[in-house]
Amino acid sequence: MLEEVPYMRYDEEKLAELILYVAEKIQSDRTAGATKLNKYLYFADFSAVRKLGHPITGAESQRLRHGPAPRRLPPLRDRLVRNGEARRERRPDGLGYVHDDLIPERQPRTELFAAEELRVVDEVIETLKEMSATQVSELSHREAGWQLVDEGETIPYELAFVLAPDQADPTPVIRSEGQRLLSEYADRLS
Repeated sequence: MLEEVPYMRYDEEKLAELILYVAEKIQSDRTAGATKLNKYLYFADFSAVRKLGHPITGAESQRLRHGPAPRRLPPLRDRLVRNGEARRERRPDGLGYVHDDLIPERQPRTELFAAEELRVVDEVIETLKEMSATQVSELSHREAGWQLVDEGETIPYELAFVLAPDQADPTPVIRSEGQRLLSEYADRLS
């Protein structure tokens, strides 16, 4: 596996602020809730790897039954609520589902992000906002990272390129590591 590369390092403060940013942006999304928040965050980081060559937060995402989710989301969400920076609210969506929403109580600190990072996040939100949580989960299940790791395992960022040949050209190191990982995981599946 790749040695830790500075641009892949986890930044907990950025993840906390990204949680608030996304939660604020999706308040009008009647199908949003915990499941969809997980996917917005996952797709934001993995789309950034494809488009910018690095994740936004560097957070580890794991494979869960309903799709990938950042490992640190639950404790950070709880910290934001405990500190009065957000609150949780259960809300029926009118379609028979009850969603667990995170409602920001303050503005996110967007100065922590580069403009192109926020553009990627906004593109992800725009792409997914009309989809139900089930549809977004199904979309995430088509990602190589979700398909090639076992339940609870970390999804390597290098797998962001496996099913995205039309995206930004990865660095040679990431390309070769992604190919090696794909081969390794393909061997495990056979």
